Amino acid sequence: INFMKTLLQLEEAAMFGICIFFLVSLHIPWWAYLLVLAGPDISAAGYFFGNRIGAECYNFFHHKGIAIVIFGIGVLLNSPLGDMVSLAGIMLFGHASMDRMLGMGLKLNDGFKYTHLGIIGNRNN
Repeated sequence: INFMKTLLQLEEAAMFGICIFFLVSLHIPWWAYLLVLAGPDISAAGYFFGNRIGAECYNFFHHKGIAIVIFGIGVLLNSPLGDMVSLAGIMLFGHASMDRMLGMGLKLNDGFKYTHLGIIGNRNN
C-alpha cells in the first residue's frame, strides 16, 4: 500500500510540475504563484455554513474535472478574457494536484479532515 501511495503522490507531483511549467512558460507574474498555493483554499470558508456546504464549496474549487472544463472554456473563448479563464483552469488544476500530493483530498460531508484519500493526519491511510 505504501508503494501505491508513493506512486500516486509522484503522479500528482508530476501534474503539479506541468502546471508550474506552463505558468513559467507563459511568463506569469510571481504573485500568481501565491494564488496557486492558497487561492482555492478560500473555498473552505463554506464550512462556516456546515460540513455539507463546506465540502461542496471546497470540492468545487479542488475538482480537477472542473479545472479542465474552465481551461477548455478559456480556449474556446479565444480572446484575452479566454486566456485569463484558461490560466485560472491551469491554476486550479495545479493547486488540486499539489493538495493531492500532500495527502489532501476531496472532502466528505463528515468534516474537513475526512477526505476521499482518508482522514487527514492519519498515518494509516
